[in-house]
Amino acid sequence: MAQVIVRNVDDYVKAGLKQRASQHGWSMEEEVRQILRRAVSEEGQTRLNLGSRIAARFEGAGLDEPLPELRGENIAPMDLDA
Repeated sequence: MAQVIVRNVDDYVKAGLKQRASQHGWSMEEEVRQILRRAVSEEGQTRLNLGSRIAARFEGAGLDEPLPELRGENIAPMDLDA
């Protein structure tokens, strides 16, 4: 396994990490590992699968055909006085 050294961490960041680690019942080092794993995992999912995740979320909503694109269309603003 690789090692990473982070220098010049603000005191409030260190205190926050220590508090979070205590809440989870593990070491501050393990807390940092968990945060890094989650950050890398979420970044990849969001970037690579966003369209698929959106399509899955609205799958049963009744839309059976692709939406037309609105390129070059003039869209009228809503009438909020009515």
